[in-house]
Amino acid sequence: MLAADNLPALRDFYNHTLGWKIEATNREIVFFKLNGILLGLFGRKNLAKFNNRDPEGSGFRPFNMALMVNSRAEVESICSELSGKGVEIVQGITEPAFGGSYFLFADPEGNIWEISNNPFISVDQSGNVLGHEPIDHL
Repeated sequence: MLAADNLPALRDFYNHTLGWKIEATNREIVFFKLNGILLGLFGRKNLAKFNNRDPEGSGFRPFNMALMVNSRAEVESICSELSGKGVEIVQGITEPAFGGSYFLFADPEGNIWEISNNPFISVDQSGNVLGHEPIDHL
């Protein structure tokens, strides 16, 4: 679940800019069905109350989310598409030492997403993660 300062704007970003289909919604929450999970957007104050936390605060968010794809070509295509839509690319396409490629982008509220092709993570044609190879040798 992501806390949204502006739920309608964040919903529109994920629905219209990223093209994700809304699975369920009402005036307080929206769900997007992703491969094997539901991503929920919920108003910051409501989510803070649900989690018994103070909704105030800013700065670095201690996590990012990643979507895995099957190839560098997919990473490049998605990066180009999002850049063309005016989405903030936080880090351009990078090739880590262990292989693969990724880039980072931010949604309108600063949540960071990674689009990645990782040689240790297998993904089916629908984008579902099938597993992770051992990485203890890295």
